[in-house]
Amino acid sequence: MTATAERPAVVAIVGPTGVGKSAVAERLASLWAGEIVSEDSMQVYRRMDVGTAKPRSPTVVPYHCIGLVDPGCPYSAALYQRDARAAIDSILSRGAQAIVCGGTGLYIRAALDDWDFPEGELESPVRERLEEEAALKGADHMHARLQDADPEAASAIHPHNVRRVVRALEMAEGGSSYAHQAAAFRVRRPVYDVRFVGLTMDRAALYARIDARVDGMVSDGLLEEVARLLEEGSRDALTSSQAIGYKELVPVLDGSAELQQALDDVKRASRRFAKRQLTWFRGDPRVEWIDVTGISTRDAVRCVAELVESAVRPDEGDPQGTRE
Repeated sequence: MTATAERPAVVAIVGPTGVGKSAVAERLASLWAGEIVSEDSMQVYRRMDVGTAKPRSPTVVPYHCIGLVDPGCPYSAALYQRDARAAIDSILSRGAQAIVCGGTGLYIRAALDDWDFPEGELESPVRERLEEEAALKGADHMHARLQDADPEAASAIHPHNVRRVVRALEMAEGGSSYAHQAAAFRVRRPVYDVRFVGLTMDRAALYARIDARVDGMVSDGLLEEVARLLEEGSRDALTSSQAIGYKELVPVLDGSAELQQALDDVKRASRRFAKRQLTWFRGDPRVEWIDVTGISTRDAVRCVAELVESAVRPDEGDPQGTRE
């Protein structure tokens, strides 16, 4: 799986929601005869289309890792790693350019970096048992158990973060350590020849784009999409902490909230999410940033292409991780 003379095998377009990543990635894929791997933790769900800003079908370029599972179906970074790498390997085996695009930092690390999930991560009866125990006995009980099993992990995890405590207990029962895994995750070693490009813009301009995007989703039928998903029995999936743009509209359909207030909440949550995304990606020294404030998508594409195809790369001379 080798890169072309001009480009690395994989180009990752990252950045906050609303900055225009997908539009740039699509034009780059068209320019380079490439294919796109979505790295968005919500686009993996079927029928959640408007609120996740999925590309409209048909697109001018092939997309992967979109609509993989039904809403409410358990899905994790480990599952995403399996699916995304299969997609990337398939693209590269056909001699095409792989472009990964998204704002879910954990998924991007899982797909592109040398980070192995412990055995049992994909399916775990142990986790199910621990989750049942947590539901019965509460967060404090579970954290006390973790303190006995893995004090280092317990000191790193808030007692009320039940999901993470359960994960650490599961790992401890399997003979590994959550704390050691977290330390390994801080090592950034790619499994592909990859170049990371981040898109950013003036904060006020970004927030204005986010607000306009939310309004556009409503015009495109977001409320109707939420209603259909509720009718299908997906309430628990829509009201999860991750489902920005969905959980705020459920009370509107229940008659307990006003639409305008719900939309304001969606915009506020989306802006906060964008801020967290920027913090995550700015913590990765491999990301090369391009400020796209006030420029067209066409000019943004030109800037990214020039950067990616430049002869001098920031990690030139450093060993690149490869995967057999």
